[in-house]
Amino acid sequence: MEPVSRRAAMLGAMGVAGAALVGCSTEAPAAGNSPQTSTTPAESASATPTATVDTTPRWPLTGKVLKNAADAQHIAVAVKVPDNQGEHPQLGIDKADIVYVELDGYPASVGQSGTRLVPIYHSQFAEVVNPVRSIRPVDVPMLSPITAIIGSTGGYPWVLRYTKLFSEYIVSSKQYMSTKGTGSYGILSNRVRTLNGRTYYDRAVACYPKVLAKQTKKFQSGPQQMYFPWASSDEEVSTSVSGKTASFVSVPWKKGNTYPMSYTWSEKSGRYLRSVPWGKHVMADGTRISCDNVLVIKAKQVFGKIYPSGRIDANYGGHSEPIHDIIDTKGTFYYANGGKYVKGTWSKGKVNEVFQFTLDDGSPLKMAPGQTFVELPNTSAKITIKS
Repeated sequence: MEPVSRRAAMLGAMGVAGAALVGCSTEAPAAGNSPQTSTTPAESASATPTATVDTTPRWPLTGKVLKNAADAQHIAVAVKVPDNQGEHPQLGIDKADIVYVELDGYPASVGQSGTRLVPIYHSQFAEVVNPVRSIRPVDVPMLSPITAIIGSTGGYPWVLRYTKLFSEYIVSSKQYMSTKGTGSYGILSNRVRTLNGRTYYDRAVACYPKVLAKQTKKFQSGPQQMYFPWASSDEEVSTSVSGKTASFVSVPWKKGNTYPMSYTWSEKSGRYLRSVPWGKHVMADGTRISCDNVLVIKAKQVFGKIYPSGRIDANYGGHSEPIHDIIDTKGTFYYANGGKYVKGTWSKGKVNEVFQFTLDDGSPLKMAPGQTFVELPNTSAKITIKS
């Protein structure tokens, strides 16, 4: 299957032709398979010197050195996790290589809800992830470059039809109800709630990533490319080269630049400590969520169902579906690591292509290996960075 353009990706299932490509990117080489070139002696004498290519085998989602290439030859597992205050505390978030933060299910402007998380596991798996909720359209371009399986409780019919279009890149069909008896999901009894005499299981569904990974034979060789532009040494990390101080990073998610997700640099741990609008981000077992990298990708947000004509109904079925515009487009990004940050322009081509990042000075972004939180706020969000 050829890479799919933005309009074809978002509207192709409904019979709309693909749009012209904007901000097209080039896929990175597969893990441990950096391209090699050869030259004749004459060519070598006249050739312009080039940067050394890092051929060190690395985990594709963390950039950390991979001692045994066979260890990475298994599918990556993503899980949809609700992130509103009533759905906390969570389980398993700290084990993810990458955690995406996206809109939940309603326009941020109306203040009905906030964010949803997508932890992605590959170099290690959480024993259990809880709670688990439904798929969103942005999961397709986020996960297609990884070739992953995604755990969820389902989704709106049109969203499931949309994700099914890209089965060559992601497995989205192994949901809670479709995997009964496999052990891929379960119910945590202590999270079952009763309201007005009615029992609710929305906060009780748990996913077991190791078991879910066994429910497909696809993508068992692991992600086919490096997901982020990893630096080959500490000296190459962009924040070490040209970063400005960033002891605190705040990312607002609602109208008026409210409802912030924030990260505070800790010299003691050498990581950013995450907070949510109501306090520290702490899991059910007491673990404070932290990360090595904070990546903020500002992208246009729209809501609703996509019709054959391409029109988006902003109030489809009384439940707006958030769509982050990250295919065949570009925008502003901020990257923080080690108590410093840099800024630049991101771009993403086709649905299965990785993000490309260029700093304001024109040089390519080089990220430090480690765990990364990726925030996807609206283009209008005011990012606050304090020294």
